[in-house]
Amino acid sequence: MARERGVDLVEVAASATPPVCRIINFGKFKYELSKKENESKKHQHVVKVKEIQLRPFTDPHDFEFKLKHAIEFLCEDNKVRVSLRFRGRENAHQEYGHQAMKKFVDALATYGKADSAPRTMGRGITVLITPLPAINRAKNPNAKLPPMEPEPDEKRKSKAAREHDEDAAHSNGASAGSLNNAFANLSVPDKKSEPPSA
Repeated sequence: MARERGVDLVEVAASATPPVCRIINFGKFKYELSKKENESKKHQHVVKVKEIQLRPFTDPHDFEFKLKHAIEFLCEDNKVRVSLRFRGRENAHQEYGHQAMKKFVDALATYGKADSAPRTMGRGITVLITPLPAINRAKNPNAKLPPMEPEPDEKRKSKAAREHDEDAAHSNGASAGSLNNAFANLSVPDKKSEPPSA
């Protein structure tokens, strides 16, 4: 029956009982499947995990800088893995590392929450922070503002008209004496006068 119509017999659902087949053009069927797959991929959000590394005695400026980056990552809906490494004798005083990690996680509380308490693994402490939903999350304080646009009247003027207006403003200002020009009241000496003799 499919050959008579010049189309193909395609098995759509092999696992169904009984198996489902359709009489369609196979090329068109493959094209529609690929379109559905691409459409479903558009709505998927891939979660990325960004990592920030700390030390037990991180400088306050560096701490704020790393905190700023973590806030940006969380506001972009990325997870953040915070890891703290101990070196040498720092391993004997892990309480300083736990204090630094707690301070960092508490500072991010309005942007994300820790999946679990910070865990000590070997010579370090790690914690994974998941972003809060956009509704519950604080606004990103580091967000860049869009550039300011000119006023609507300025948009409509051509480039030549704007240049003409600027030239007129400069010439009017100079004649009215409104410019603050330090050399306006100076006079040029005559070249014929002889220099004083010593």
